Amino acid sequence: MEGMPQTLSSTSMFTPCGFSPHLHTSKEGEQGGLIFQDGNLTSASLDALIQHLIPTTDYYPEKAYIFTFLLSSRLFIEPHELLSRVCHKCIEQQRLDDPVLDKARIRKFGPKILQLLTEWTETFPYDFQEERMIGHLKDMIHRIAPCDEAYWKKMNQLLQALNQKLATLSHGQEGIVKISTAVSDKLVAFKTKPPSIQREILSVCSDPYTLAQQLTHVELERLSHIGPEEFVQAFVHKDPLDGTKTCFSEQKKTSNLEAYVKWFNRLCYLVATEICMPAKKKQRAQVIEFFIDVARECFNIGNFNSLMAIISGMNMSPVSRLKKTWSKVKTAKFFILEHQMDPTGNFYNYRTALRGAAHRSLTAHSNREKIVIPFFSLLIKDIYFLNEGCANRLPNGHVNFEKFLELAKQVGEFITWKQVECPFEQDPNIIHYLHTAPIFTEDGLYLASYESESPENQTEKDRWKSLRSTILGKT
Repeated sequence: MEGMPQTLSSTSMFTPCGFSPHLHTSKEGEQGGLIFQDGNLTSASLDALIQHLIPTTDYYPEKAYIFTFLLSSRLFIEPHELLSRVCHKCIEQQRLDDPVLDKARIRKFGPKILQLLTEWTETFPYDFQEERMIGHLKDMIHRIAPCDEAYWKKMNQLLQALNQKLATLSHGQEGIVKISTAVSDKLVAFKTKPPSIQREILSVCSDPYTLAQQLTHVELERLSHIGPEEFVQAFVHKDPLDGTKTCFSEQKKTSNLEAYVKWFNRLCYLVATEICMPAKKKQRAQVIEFFIDVARECFNIGNFNSLMAIISGMNMSPVSRLKKTWSKVKTAKFFILEHQMDPTGNFYNYRTALRGAAHRSLTAHSNREKIVIPFFSLLIKDIYFLNEGCANRLPNGHVNFEKFLELAKQVGEFITWKQVECPFEQDPNIIHYLHTAPIFTEDGLYLASYESESPENQTEKDRWKSLRSTILGKT
């Protein structure tokens, strides 16, 4: 973990420069079952890590530790069980079951446990969709409240803020325009009947800057719903030390993450559909040039996810085979963008650009400069390889905390990016089109492509013939 920054400012806990794995000062050795190396917590038993999370009258865990442990602990123990154990240990350690409470002591402890519960609800609100979580939280506060009336008020504020956050999230999920899954290969039939019965993108938005901004709106809106825990839950396996069940056996709670990947795929297909649909070569070339400009503006904004979707759509075989169309396109700009997103060297060029955008975001003066929307599939792949590449537990059964610090660093950075407010004005008309405009399946794209520029060899001719009969019912 060398080379990771060593400062910790409470405001920038999630930013790379504020993320500190230095959770203790001792250089080597063990404290309370926690193993340190060069001052970093590297491993511990699950019990010791839970104990390290629990505040006392004179101890409060570092913000970075709280985030890292709450994020990764769900690989070993479900959140409701973790909270239950935290509460039990607090009751024991602070003697909250005694008939007469030590008020002076609890007034020192109270604000700290309230702070921990507040941080948990703010960072992982989805955990509290479960009744049991709310039950543990209320029980804890009921026990300390007799020592200070203010704790009741604190609890109500906390629950109110939590309910508001959950309501906003679920309302937002309903408010997101549903992605239309209607594919409309039959529309290929309209290619031969001008004027086009279909609305096309240029009639909805002819300005590439505006479209790039509206795409950024959609991206940030969808990102805002992804909980940090979804990255971990996507990779939950059985915990070898707990043969009974996987954590989260009910279901993988990754619906927002999956919806976001579906949006990326839809955008790829929408771009390809818009290019293959026009009957005239000149119009097709115009649509390609339009999307090149949109992609370029996405790059400038820092919206790498839309940029990659547009490039992927243009690189789909039904689009790339349109040689006569491409001969009319000024391709220099396209090649520059393709070079930026070239997968060579594990996407070296893109990663360099991403670091640049991340740096700009840290020193930003405006919301516009803060935007960083990573190429999402690659982020998931990175997290997947980090997860697959190291064991969650060491041979002695200890939790491999070093791995989870790295995980928290990657997810934490993403959390910062997804909280950016979109600075552009929303255009509901364009956003609606992006979600609902009909798109072709791969077969539909090939058919539209062959109808635009005839097949070049026997394989293509045979495919065209079979697609005409299955999709259009023509022979």
